[in-house]
Amino acid sequence: MTDPHVTPPAALLAADLSGRTALVTGAASGIGAAVAVALASAGAKVHAVDRDAEGLERLDDVAGLQPLVADLADLDGLSALPTDVDVLVNNAGIQHVSPLEDFPLERFDLILDLMLAAPFRLVRQSLPHMYGRGWGRVVNVSSVHGLRASAFKAAYVTAKHGLEGLSKVTALEGGPHGVTSNCVNPAYVRTPLVEQQVADQARTHGIPESEVLGSVMLEPVAVKRLVEPEEVAALVLFLCGPASDSVTGASFAMDGGWTAH
Repeated sequence: MTDPHVTPPAALLAADLSGRTALVTGAASGIGAAVAVALASAGAKVHAVDRDAEGLERLDDVAGLQPLVADLADLDGLSALPTDVDVLVNNAGIQHVSPLEDFPLERFDLILDLMLAAPFRLVRQSLPHMYGRGWGRVVNVSSVHGLRASAFKAAYVTAKHGLEGLSKVTALEGGPHGVTSNCVNPAYVRTPLVEQQVADQARTHGIPESEVLGSVMLEPVAVKRLVEPEEVAALVLFLCGPASDSVTGASFAMDGGWTAH
């Protein structure tokens, strides 16, 4: 006999976000686009935020998705973004590969603004609505570099480590209000951001571009392939569903075994 008080596993895994509103940053391509599509497919109204207007246009045919052009590095402009969001996915990011002694100061500041200060401000202005509804999901697309460091990525590693701390504080404060906060930590994902790194990695490491994938990007992982954006989106969707109601303050390594070392 089936216990009527036990929710079937299939129901726990099916995220129904009908009536919910989401905001996804860096949504024009890669992980952000995959996440925005996944949330919209689950029934959410999705504000897809990116400075790349042309990239957002490619998502025009996705039902429930509303493109919103904005530069997240313009911190004062963030207050103009929607605040009545139930699901906030902080995903936007850029990379710069350079030794510490040559790292451009303005590039360091930009990366910290975009990848740490902006998420803080978005969390800060979204929480009142979530608290008012007694439900909310903050998902921070961090990185294996939020858990491990790599040479030549001072700004990126610093920002991701800071995002991990912000996510945990959000979990502690949001828990009593029905709000969870978690990080997703992929290794290298098949995205334009990773593709753009190849030349920088080759120059910094002094190797041909053809060797970057095997010698640098996939060297520390046991699963020798890039992560697909849709895999990350599926994990984000899980963190917005009923099976994750008690999951908060966590960091989910999707790193092919990188952190197993």
